[in-house]
Parts: sequence; C-alpha cells; structure tokens
Amino acid sequence: MPPRRRPQFRLHLILFLLTVLSTYLTGGFWYCFAIMAILLAHEMGHYTMCRVHGVSATLPYFIPFPLANPFGTMGAVIKMSGFIPSRRALFDIGVAGPLTGFILAVPAVAIGLGFSQVVPAEGAPDFGFYLGESLLFRLLSLLVLGDLGDSSDILLHPLAYAGWAGLFVTALNLLPIGQLDGGHILYSLFGPRSRKVVFTFIGALGALAIVYPGWALLFILLLIFGRKHPAPLDDVTPLDRGRRALAVLITFIFILTFTPIPFKF
Repeated sequence: MPPRRRPQFRLHLILFLLTVLSTYLTGGFWYCFAIMAILLAHEMGHYTMCRVHGVSATLPYFIPFPLANPFGTMGAVIKMSGFIPSRRALFDIGVAGPLTGFILAVPAVAIGLGFSQVVPAEGAPDFGFYLGESLLFRLLSLLVLGDLGDSSDILLHPLAYAGWAGLFVTALNLLPIGQLDGGHILYSLFGPRSRKVVFTFIGALGALAIVYPGWALLFILLLIFGRKHPAPLDDVTPLDRGRRALAVLITFIFILTFTPIPFKF
C-alpha cells in the first residue's frame, strides 16, 4: 500500500508571507494587519462551508501584487474540486466568504475613521487619487465624523483604508455573475432561470464601464467567462426560509457596499 501523501502547505505559506510583505509596503502595519484579516476571514468562510458540505477545497492562495496596485494584493482564492452537492451547499459556500469578510471590514472602517484626519479640501495633500464612497462608507463617516460638507476631506488612516478595501472586495464578489460569490448565491436561489439576471448585470456593468472605464476589464472578463454557472448535483431542492432571508440580507449588503466610481484621479 503506497504511503499517503502529506498535505503541502509550503506554497500557501510562501504566498501568505509575500502578501503580508506587499501589503505592509503598501500601507504599513495597520493596513497590512486589517486587510490580511479581512481576506483571510473571507476565504476561510468559504473553506469552512466546503468542509461542512463535504466539498474538496484547498487552503487559501494569497496573491501578492506590490507594483502599481493600490491594495498591494489581488486578494486570495481557494480551489474547489468535484461537484457541489446541492443548492443549499452552493448557497452556504457562496455567502460565507463575503459575510465573514464584511463583518470584519465594518469595524475596521469605523475605528479607522476615528483615527483619520479631517483637513480643508483646498489644502489637502495630493496623493494622486481620491476614493469613492459606498452608501455604507458614507453612513459610517457621518456617524463617526459628522457631516463635513464639501469644504473638508478625510485623510484615511491605514486601518480605515483597509476597511474601505474590504467593503470594495465584498461588493465585487457579490456581483451576481458567473463563478463570483454573488453568482453562486443567485444560482442557488433561481437555478437555470438566473441567466436572465446574469445578463442584465453584465449589461449594467458594461454601461457603467462607459462612464467609468476602470470597470472595462472586469466587464470583458465576465462577458467571456461569467455567462454560465455549473449546476449542483441536487438542482431541484429549493433553499429553506432561513437561507432565503439571508439572501435578502446579503442583497442589501451588496447595495450598501458597491462603489460605482471607486477611484477618482
């Protein structure tokens, strides 16, 4: 009987450490700590639900990207193999990542805003770009800093910037298209009927790319690869009431975290 192969964690560890380094060089300790925690929580949410439902999955592969990247990373992914057993399993796997990442991103924004600096808009240092605001980021800013009007800008603390990035990543993953987390959630709700919604969102993203060309690459990739979603083995049993309620919640989270124009140069 051949010996069992031991799991190889070396590549996961190397990529994790390289991403720690690249995010540290991008924003310092607090940014590195917060963004790595958010990304790790997101991927481990997926991984945990894969284990719960008996789906083979790897540990997260982090992607360091220190050059010409405002985040210092392209995020992280896990690799799943085999079939998803049911729509309920597909929903749990899809929703666990963005939900856990979101839970960490919100306090990072709120606490980080408390450490941020409010400066006059005219005298603000020029760092090359401004960040757009999602509805949730705007609400948290109002709660923590009050209404600053148009005469002031916020110099974000690295912790707040990591939280902003976490909300941005949450919204991207919740786009209801293809193999994105939102695509998993959408298919688990509507099955093959979800194709109409997918094409609607791809079209909406294309229209948004005309206004903000930064979305163009994602639009092209999703147009090519995001039109279909593989069916789980049980493609008949619908979601239960609790999961449908959670789907409504995650839809509101998507609306609150999506930033139509994330960067203003």
